[in-house]
Amino acid sequence: MVFKLIRPAPLTEKVGSRDGCIYLFRAMKFIGWVPPKSGVVRYVYLFWTLMTFVWSTTYLPLGFLGSYMTQIKSFSPGEFLTSLQVCFNAYGSSVKTAITYSQLWRLIKAKDLLDKLDLRCTSVEEREKIHRVVALSNHAFLIFTFVYCTYAGSTYLSSVLSGRPPWQLYNPYIDWRDGRGNLWLASTLEYVVMSGAVLQDQLSDTYPLVYTLILRVHLDMLRERIQRLRTDEAMSEAENYEELVNCILDHKIIILFCETIKPVISGTIFTQFLLCGIVLGLTLINVFFFSDLWTGIASFMFVITILLQTFPFCYTCNLIMEDCDALTHAIFQSKWVDASRRYKMTLLYFLQNVQRPIVFIAGGIFQISMSSNISVAKFAFSVITITKQMNIADKFKDE
Repeated sequence: MVFKLIRPAPLTEKVGSRDGCIYLFRAMKFIGWVPPKSGVVRYVYLFWTLMTFVWSTTYLPLGFLGSYMTQIKSFSPGEFLTSLQVCFNAYGSSVKTAITYSQLWRLIKAKDLLDKLDLRCTSVEEREKIHRVVALSNHAFLIFTFVYCTYAGSTYLSSVLSGRPPWQLYNPYIDWRDGRGNLWLASTLEYVVMSGAVLQDQLSDTYPLVYTLILRVHLDMLRERIQRLRTDEAMSEAENYEELVNCILDHKIIILFCETIKPVISGTIFTQFLLCGIVLGLTLINVFFFSDLWTGIASFMFVITILLQTFPFCYTCNLIMEDCDALTHAIFQSKWVDASRRYKMTLLYFLQNVQRPIVFIAGGIFQISMSSNISVAKFAFSVITITKQMNIADKFKDE
């Protein structure tokens, strides 16, 4: 079966939370981020890693700059905006790629913590939840892959069929104006370089969503365990206390998991927030004022990719805060009234720790949530309003 991981595996198969990252890490391995541990193959692989960083992370943003310095007068307004919107995103993508790659060890360590949390998932219901979230996480990654690849492919084809390279990167060796063959060759080379950058960007955008989807399931299972505390009359007070301690240990592992991935998420989402408003604004200006049908389709796909870079994860962050509130309520509403003093004191300690919600901070400055995402997106409409009021679009067309 093709893409079998997007469907929940039967309970007869052993599935762990880390399996929700399978497609994510396969893509990382393809782009050169996960080298073999030893052997000659490792050095060949590291050469491939170097090439992807040279071309997709370094040359791509510099290629836009070189193009503006050498042939800015040859751009039409629509072509310039199409190039400029991707240029900003390319610089942001390079920064996000550098952050994610340098902190990749944190994502690997987080998978080991998920293995510890899985040890507590022994019931059929909990195993079903693990199976479902593994399928959901891999499915989400495939959706991102489809959207990102559709953007790159649609931009490539629409531009070449219109008689120009898709992004007009600086290329001193191939003049795309010198015949149809050179146009296709230059465009294809641009597409290959851009495809590598798109995959790197996708990896930086999808890992926060994949990891937090899995996090939410473990928070939900912890809430259910708390609700079951002291409900089994066959258990002694000592056994009930042991269950409470196990819940506290589960919560500590969850907090450690979050602290492990927070530094990576902080840098990548902060970078994306800085660029989201202006990139989205430039794209919408291009769509409203300068695009033809095919360029409009490519720009529309680009808008979707920009929205996917922040919206799903910000929404998940809001849900995680609600999950933390649900944990607090579950502790308070559990059967503790007639418990022993030791049980009550331990439960109070647990309650005090759970009342601190799990919050992700972008760049150590502002909280990642739907409200911050909407505030950033509003800047795009401010850019469009300024453009209309100053008649910038009409001036571009006249010139």
